[in-house]
Amino acid sequence: MAGISRNGDFPEKVSKFLKEKIDSVAVTYGMDSQEYRALALQYLKHPEEGQKSEENNNRHWEADLQVDTVDENTLILHGMERLYNKSIVVEPTMICSAHCRYCLRGNYDIFTLSEEELLNIAKYCGTVGAHSGLEEILITGGDPLIVPQRLDYFIESLIEHASNIKIIRIATRLITHDPGRIGDSFYNILRKKSDELRFEVATQINHAVELFPETIEVIRKIKELGAAIYSQNVLLKGVNDDIESLITLYNAMRKYDIEPHYLFHCVPMKGMHHFRTSVEKGLYLVKEMVNSGRMSGRSKPMYALMTDVGKVTLYEGTIIGKKDGHLELKTNYSYEDRMKWNPSWKLPSTAYVDDSGNIVIRYLDGIDE
Repeated sequence: MAGISRNGDFPEKVSKFLKEKIDSVAVTYGMDSQEYRALALQYLKHPEEGQKSEENNNRHWEADLQVDTVDENTLILHGMERLYNKSIVVEPTMICSAHCRYCLRGNYDIFTLSEEELLNIAKYCGTVGAHSGLEEILITGGDPLIVPQRLDYFIESLIEHASNIKIIRIATRLITHDPGRIGDSFYNILRKKSDELRFEVATQINHAVELFPETIEVIRKIKELGAAIYSQNVLLKGVNDDIESLITLYNAMRKYDIEPHYLFHCVPMKGMHHFRTSVEKGLYLVKEMVNSGRMSGRSKPMYALMTDVGKVTLYEGTIIGKKDGHLELKTNYSYEDRMKWNPSWKLPSTAYVDDSGNIVIRYLDGIDE
């Protein structure tokens, strides 16, 4: 989820738990196995990360929400992003216990918000919610479970100052990065749920080998507390870009009651080239997976691209052209609505507004080598 990239060099960071698992998988399955590659490629630095490629973006999108007025005082609220009507993203910290090599926020500055900053965000969410459709918060980072006291304080502040917030989603990879760090401080947060407040826990599991016994135990505890748990997965070359790996993954997720959400095509960012399949291959794999009868319809994900203007799920008519290695995607994102939700947002150079007022975006395709 987060770290810091300096001069194009994203530091390797592997938790003790993950290091032990990688070493164990190497012994059990061998270093040439799919299981070992699935972990090593995700967490160990790869020589191709520093090679030049067309993937030049430093960030997956620019969606920072610049707010400078709270309680009639001039303040600038950091750590927020907004692309959608119903939800705001809040990042209490940008620290993680491990660095995923395909990290979306590896080029973000490292910070941890103070209690005062979190309180002001909660008050803002309550204020803006009074005259808009805001009813959901995604708390991500970094990993918010790294700072459970700040997470608890922020949620209490939302309960007090933002009654419009009905759903709180908490994104964490500690479930697979270091499950031993998840304790009562987090479970007590989930116990705050009520008829008016729903908790959902988001994680990311890209290969079935990551369903370690310790991970499964944490998932069981989360479910016992009544929180939904879902996984947003990334299609990664060499990790899960084959039909057997994907079917095994989604069948295993169903077994442990992890809801499927998006299967993302790997984003066109610096250092990602060796991870990126073509979109066409992703479409082929998804078709083979969901139309084969080899998995339950309750296990099927949505295949989506994370573009400069937000998530774009691929349906009939979404891809309207291809030129110079880029796909042209027609979205239903209204430019006028986007500016209402986030007045500080700027239309990127890769996008334009069509005659219907919706945004069309160019997206760099991957290559199957």
